Amino acid sequence: MDTVTEETVDSKSVKVTRVVAKPLREVWDELMRPNGAEPLLGEGGALGSKGDNWESADGSYGVTRSFHPMEQVRFSWHESEGAPRTLVEVDFKEVDEGTQIDLIHDFLPEGADRDALSARWQKALDAF
Repeated sequence: MDTVTEETVDSKSVKVTRVVAKPLREVWDELMRPNGAEPLLGEGGALGSKGDNWESADGSYGVTRSFHPMEQVRFSWHESEGAPRTLVEVDFKEVDEGTQIDLIHDFLPEGADRDALSARWQKALDAF
């Protein structure tokens, strides 16, 4: 699968972009199938409707903040119990080459390992 990659890291956020050579409907359906959100949330993590909690086997957890089918998912993300709340937004857009996926991890605390987070999100988007 051909992908175009862009990465931006600054003091408060990490942004990763992919263009996946698949139609938007196919990408969305992959995300919504059982275990489909695990690349984003971790093993056992599942996206729900706005306001639904999620938790993964690695101890990360959060709440679905926004859910717009085939457009956007936004969820709070705590790396572990007691970790500060951050926000992850994933936007989907149909483009000539397939589907563009933009992931922005925002409100990162001082001292967060932005390089590790960027690598995590790149790997998550590679799953599509």
